[in-house]
Amino acid sequence: MWDKIKAIAFDLDGTLIDSVPDLTVATQEALAELGLKSCSEAQVRTWVGNGAEMLMRRAMTHALGSDVEQTALDAAMPIFMHHYQENLEKHSALYSDVHQVLQTLFDAGFKLAVVTNKPYRFTLPLLNAFGINDFFSLVLGGDTLAKMKPDPLPLQHLLHEWQLDKEALLMVGDSKNDILAAKAAGIASIGLTYGYNYGEDIGLSGPDAVCEQFSEILNWVKPTK
Repeated sequence: MWDKIKAIAFDLDGTLIDSVPDLTVATQEALAELGLKSCSEAQVRTWVGNGAEMLMRRAMTHALGSDVEQTALDAAMPIFMHHYQENLEKHSALYSDVHQVLQTLFDAGFKLAVVTNKPYRFTLPLLNAFGINDFFSLVLGGDTLAKMKPDPLPLQHLLHEWQLDKEALLMVGDSKNDILAAKAAGIASIGLTYGYNYGEDIGLSGPDAVCEQFSEILNWVKPTK
């Protein structure tokens, strides 16, 4: 299976970049502006993965102690977006070995993409801030297409754009959303244990391989150049 891989799709938050510190600040500042109870970084780590709106829905539900009305959430989103724009790269960091591994895969001729549920407007600046944008020939945000992970549409889009057979594409991510999307698209997946997965063991989602470090990807996908 692994020797047929020609292209790799990577999740962003919790896979390439530890972005929770900045997401936490943005969430806390948005809640404060809304006059709501704050939250901790540990809580935000369990809330991320389904896009910005779901993050704020979870934060506001926690603060209110009850479900949040859609109208209130809609009003809160521009506030959150403003604060995240102001805190996009202040405290975030690349995970260990990410730049080196991406360089190795890029040099070996693999097609690389980012498939994230983060809004596209934040994705490119973050990739540029950490000097990894040039490795990726396609970048899909959570709002790029009509649906986002765990729906298979973003991965099906890659297969179509790159004219690939399913066995040629690999999804690498830290969340069950990544693994579920890969399964639904009929492609292989690697689950990373160090990211954000709602406190669950990524292995429970049934990826084809599990890696504790980003560098371990090269144990499965071996560059030939």
